[in-house]
Amino acid sequence: MSPDTLLIGGDLEVFRLGFGAMRITGEGVWGEPPDPAGARELLRHVVEREVNLIDTADSYGPEVSENLIADALRPYPENLVIATKGGFERSGPGRWEPNGRPDRLRRCCEASLLRLKLERIDLYQLHTVDPKIPIEDSVGALAELQEEGKIRHIGLSNVDVEELERAQQIVTVVSVQNHYNVSDRASEDVLRFCEEAGIAFLPYFPLAAGDLARPGSALAEIAGHHGATPAQVSLAWLLAHAPVTLPIPGTSSVAHFDENREATELELEEDELEALDELAAAS
Repeated sequence: MSPDTLLIGGDLEVFRLGFGAMRITGEGVWGEPPDPAGARELLRHVVEREVNLIDTADSYGPEVSENLIADALRPYPENLVIATKGGFERSGPGRWEPNGRPDRLRRCCEASLLRLKLERIDLYQLHTVDPKIPIEDSVGALAELQEEGKIRHIGLSNVDVEELERAQQIVTVVSVQNHYNVSDRASEDVLRFCEEAGIAFLPYFPLAAGDLARPGSALAEIAGHHGATPAQVSLAWLLAHAPVTLPIPGTSSVAHFDENREATELELEEDELEALDELAAAS
């Protein structure tokens, strides 16, 4: 296995940059995208560039993202890992309501299988912890689906260390997907837990640099030194920060995807990595 890849669950070798398929939907992650044909073209381009993990969810659209993936990419390449999620209900643009009831998660997973036209989902993730439902109950439903052969591996999203440890009492957790980037390290303890346990960590919104990317900042200066963008430096930092990170930046643009893909070739110096660490600590 090369340093450019990561092994999820012991048997899924994926390139260390995934593609987040939330932004191929309409505004507010609701409805069809403005250019469905362009979205399908982008998905095919992603695979052509050897990115072989696509992260989606039943709530993206809802249903739209999964349908586009099936339309664009079937028959699926042999090494393609489609990771999807269940656990949110949508009532309109920008509206997200947790629902981790076991019976609903079962229905969500089975509906995703039909939309994606798969017999088994390689990585199925609990999208969020429902405060009304013990995480043990939600994860238990996924464990049953795994035993039935409908799920290959189970992941979690939007969890803290305690919730992750509770879930691990029920199932083998192979991945965690939390909000995390160079300017938002709230999940640093979760990342370090994953690193020690050999669990893949999928940071979402990985490009959000905020004020740290302003002209004259360390991030902007490092980007200028490499002839790169602040977003590319942010991705390169994530890849260097821990061996289990697998960023999943999303976009609706082929050009923007290619820019993200090129970030995997960017090698930051040790002093640059330290400067970015200190910058976030001071923010």
